[in-house]
Amino acid sequence: MATKIRLQRHGRKGYAFYKIVVADSRAPRDGKFIERIGSYNPNTNPATIDLNFERALYWIGVGAQPTDTARNILSREGVLMMKHLLGGVKKGAFDQAAAERKFDEWLKGKKDAINSIKAKAKEASAAENKAKLEAEKAVNKAKAEAVAEKKAAEAKAKAEAEAAAAATEAEEAAVEEAPAVEAPAEEAPAAESAE
Repeated sequence: MATKIRLQRHGRKGYAFYKIVVADSRAPRDGKFIERIGSYNPNTNPATIDLNFERALYWIGVGAQPTDTARNILSREGVLMMKHLLGGVKKGAFDQAAAERKFDEWLKGKKDAINSIKAKAKEASAAENKAKLEAEKAVNKAKAEAVAEKKAAEAKAKAEAEAAAAATEAEEAAVEEAPAVEAPAEEAPAAESAE
């Protein structure tokens, strides 16, 4: 039986995550498997990989063939590097302690690279949020200026209307008072003549 290390798709449409499994090569993609050795979520930045390192190393050691994507995942996690170093120990190129030291150095470099990627993503996100905030402040300031101009224009129009109304009332009052004073004087002689 040929065994494969491959991915089983799970999740909803457009948001897939995968289980890393060891399965018979003749089994369907999402079908029966021998052992689940981890999970892979490409929806995060950087992608989240949870892998049982010892079991993956065991299956690689007994001849399980990873698919292309599974090979990339195992390489990223260091399973293939450890297999290579164990092969060197078996051939007598170096001892187990030297292999462990080389693997730890490689793993430290890999973690530093991942941490720098996370830091850059965080900085980019902070810069993007700051730019959005500045743009929003500029839009709000423009809106506030437009509202202030509109209120000032309305207040000016209202003041002009009140002034015009006051002037009109003053003219009307002046017109009404003037004829009221003169009219009784004209009526008085007419009343005398009627007598």
